[in-house]
Amino acid sequence: VLENFLSDEHVARLQVALDRVITQRRAQQQVAIPHTGMTRLVGARSTRIFYILDDDPLFLELLDWPAMMTYVRALLNPKPHHHASDAIVEYATDMVERGPGWHLDGHDNGYRNLGHPIPLLQLKLGYYLTDMREPGQGNLTIIPSSHKAAIEPAPADLKRRDLFPGALEVCAPAGSAILFHNALWHTAGIFRKPESRRVILYYAYEHPWMVASQEHWSYPNAFYNERLSPEQRKLFHGFVFDPPEARWG
Repeated sequence: VLENFLSDEHVARLQVALDRVITQRRAQQQVAIPHTGMTRLVGARSTRIFYILDDDPLFLELLDWPAMMTYVRALLNPKPHHHASDAIVEYATDMVERGPGWHLDGHDNGYRNLGHPIPLLQLKLGYYLTDMREPGQGNLTIIPSSHKAAIEPAPADLKRRDLFPGALEVCAPAGSAILFHNALWHTAGIFRKPESRRVILYYAYEHPWMVASQEHWSYPNAFYNERLSPEQRKLFHGFVFDPPEARWG
């Protein structure tokens, strides 16, 4: 956890942009207007949107944020590729019935077919845009070191609404960045504060030799050919461009 990784001013600008995008995405989804990405509506206000890079320049800017890419290259791969992006806005009033959703990230049921310990194939980044220093606000909840374990958590524990021994809510101020392994067990936490709100941006990166996620086939040609910087282009497979780019040869 990198506390206060983004400045207060940066967080405020991201919140304004996300509020605008959420309003637009919800309006499009409610009347079935086609748009890039996927939009999930939960209750009156809560929303999760996928494929956010083309929704606002601020979201694209974070794709290769220099301070973060130092970590991504050191922990994952010197030549990482983008895997996925999404944003979550949740209100406690919409989430009172939600139980835990413990899972691993990755294709094929979290890469379980590779055996334990599951290797680092994706590095996930979460940016808190709301103050999450107190528990009970839907905080990202994890089982520390579970990515190294040879066994999975007990099924009964994964169904519990309370924190079982070993589980931890990630409490950190707005602007904090959270980096975690694809095989780390995690879930959105239970809302125990009725007025709370959780806002988080997620970015994920993978090795350059891995097949890109569905997101890579969902952006328009203009996104790849006109809006990416030279450095950002390196985060995508060459076949998404027109004409295609040769890579790593």
